[in-house]
Amino acid sequence: MSARVAVRGRDAGAEAYRVETDFGQALVPECLMGGLRPGDRPSHQEAYEWIAAHRVQIARAVETLAKGATPRAPYDLLSLTAHASSCR
Repeated sequence: MSARVAVRGRDAGAEAYRVETDFGQALVPECLMGGLRPGDRPSHQEAYEWIAAHRVQIARAVETLAKGATPRAPYDLLSLTAHASSCR
């Protein structure tokens, strides 16, 4: 599966990264990236690399959320912020 996931920055208040896919926009919580820096939040570089490595799962989770369903754990922690139709 080819997955387009573009990182649109960090939401400091939500402690998450904003991503955009073909299905919509979502927040990816930093807690999913646990283990990169135990007890600390990941650097921007680490977060971008983690998101790139997990882009297929993230895109699938955003698609699932856009369809009104719940993604498989741990991606059920993502929050849909906009559907694709409202992103363009």
